[in-house]
Amino acid sequence: MTQVFDGEGNVLPVTLIEAKPTEILEIISEKKSGYNAIKVKISNHRKFKTMEFRSEDSLSDDFKIGQKIKVSLFSPGDKVLAIGISKGKGFAGTIKRYHFAKGPQTHGSNQQRRLGSIGAAYPQHVLKGQRMPGRMGGERITVKNLEVIDVDPEKNILLISGAIPGNTGGEVKIISK
Repeated sequence: MTQVFDGEGNVLPVTLIEAKPTEILEIISEKKSGYNAIKVKISNHRKFKTMEFRSEDSLSDDFKIGQKIKVSLFSPGDKVLAIGISKGKGFAGTIKRYHFAKGPQTHGSNQQRRLGSIGAAYPQHVLKGQRMPGRMGGERITVKNLEVIDVDPEKNILLISGAIPGNTGGEVKIISK
């Protein structure tokens, strides 16, 4: 993340994203598969990965197989959404994971950072969805209504307002609304 100044001198927090050019492998039509989508090939460090982008409209008019999709597709002022995998935080207790309160600190209490009761005597098992210690982070996060501040087509860089999920160097899917 960094910051840029707008025309009035206000500071805007932005995230710089290197958007690698992608190539269209397949155009999926509603007649054939029941939905509209394009399948693209992304190259990253000598590896190829395929990804599918769905749409409600027919895409056969706008895109052709073998066409390269670049950052010039975006323009400043566009609203986008970003989908990424959040940073993993490892095994966490309930205080860190769910913001539970601590127990009493004095008079011999041994319940300072423990969970407490996890259910009643009946139905004699722990109910699904009970909030307990476990792995935190590392899940798919979607951030909506982000604005494209600037586009640099020579360096394939997008400047997007706000924070993007994931760690530095992670993969993020940017979808135009």
